[in-house]
Amino acid sequence: MLRPVLQYPDPRLSQKSEPVDGITEEIRGLVQDLKDTLISIGGVGIAAPQIGVFKRVVILDLSQARHDPDAPQELAPLINPVLTVLDPAPHEENEGCLSVPDFRARVRRPRRVALDAVDLDGKPVHLEGEGYYGAAMQHETDHLDGVLFIDRISYLKRSLYDKKLKKNRKM
Repeated sequence: MLRPVLQYPDPRLSQKSEPVDGITEEIRGLVQDLKDTLISIGGVGIAAPQIGVFKRVVILDLSQARHDPDAPQELAPLINPVLTVLDPAPHEENEGCLSVPDFRARVRRPRRVALDAVDLDGKPVHLEGEGYYGAAMQHETDHLDGVLFIDRISYLKRSLYDKKLKKNRKM
């Protein structure tokens, strides 16, 4: 089922998510809703808080890790993901977000990371990513802690986006 995506500045996007205690039918339904929503909107990933469910669940398009734009989508549910920095050297990517429409900005993050989680069968999943895909892994797990990519940019850039939003609301 398609779910509406919360939009900045909705204060719920700053809320931290709770761990998933077990793989239930509710969690399976959440994963399907996240997949349906991501497929309909497009993108590399989506996190449960973006649809107003504050559980530690993200979906990542693993085909993006291969940098092959023609590869079919391979959407992986990642439950209770834990991020580990493998190479802290700074790396910048131009990021956007389903919850922050019509805005992109360069965000500095660690170059290479690992993500450990479980899948819908409770089996361990280990992913490693660098550059663009590593940034996507960090971006989606940030949502679980109530952090948006605009929280990681300069005050000036964020202020300009906030002014644009206020102006558009008045129209």
